[in-house]
Amino acid sequence: MNEPYYRPALARIHHEGFGFHADDCAPGILRLLEPVRASGGLVVELGSGSGLLTRYLVDAGHRVVATDASPAMLEIAATYATGVSDIKLLVLPDELIPEADAIVSVGHVLSYLSDEDSITRALVAIAKALRPGGVVAIDICDFAYAAARREPATKAWRHDDWALITDTSSPFPDRFVRDMTAFMRDGDGSWRRDDERHDNVMVDTSTIPELMAAHGVDVVIGDSFGDEELPTGLKTVIGTKRP
Repeated sequence: MNEPYYRPALARIHHEGFGFHADDCAPGILRLLEPVRASGGLVVELGSGSGLLTRYLVDAGHRVVATDASPAMLEIAATYATGVSDIKLLVLPDELIPEADAIVSVGHVLSYLSDEDSITRALVAIAKALRPGGVVAIDICDFAYAAARREPATKAWRHDDWALITDTSSPFPDRFVRDMTAFMRDGDGSWRRDDERHDNVMVDTSTIPELMAAHGVDVVIGDSFGDEELPTGLKTVIGTKRP
């Protein structure tokens, strides 16, 4: 299988150095999912990655199926987020999402899809997979996300045995691009390099409520799951499927 995003080096770096988004979002998501936990419902997490949010869900008592398109991420999740009901390789928008009482996702997972049509199909797939009364809580990038990051920028992070350099740009109004160079230290002290380019697609999130409503899910677009402060242009999609 082709792995365009989060091969082993970057999967490990993300897990060890970039868990803050899941940490920030977890309290709000857990509050939204309290009725699901109380009823023993099933939570499907899309783009679960290495299990950073998954672990919060499991520790809170949820039954969770963790899914991601990156085998390297799921390999980490298998040891980090123990206690999940299942871990599944799932590539949106065409692979079937398991039926669920809640579908959650953080880290603008749908924005990694190739185009707006793919994002639309994924949103419809989420609506169809939700059981009546089911909860959806995901984040996604609006056009404002790219607009707030129009200027190219370079950032670097260094750990004892890894380093990451990221060049960001917004070459088009609907695209946010990160050119990422990961370095991992081998046992002999040498460094291995792996490059990834991450393209994120922006959408007009104001159109999502009408789309979801046509498939029985009433949602609102917001700026957070709870009390956290999300980056400019990163929007939440939160709602329930009608009985």
